[in-house]
Amino acid sequence: MTLDLLPIGKTARIVSVDWSRLVDEEAHRLRALGVDEGARIAVSSRGVFGGRDPLAIAIGRMTVAVRRVHAAAMQVEEI
Repeated sequence: MTLDLLPIGKTARIVSVDWSRLVDEEAHRLRALGVDEGARIAVSSRGVFGGRDPLAIAIGRMTVAVRRVHAAAMQVEEI
């Protein structure tokens, strides 16, 4: 399943990321924040308008906002 489909509050591990789907600067920023293979992650909330962008994801003690297109590039498995 991709991260954009993970239910709110469920914890998952990032299995793979298709970095080629992201702009280099965006990929670098996400990696710097710890969003990479093996990281434990959870969706905290979703936006309320139209495409429900952005997603708030919890990684470690941080909450990071990511666009749905970024989340769709990440394969996760529930833990």
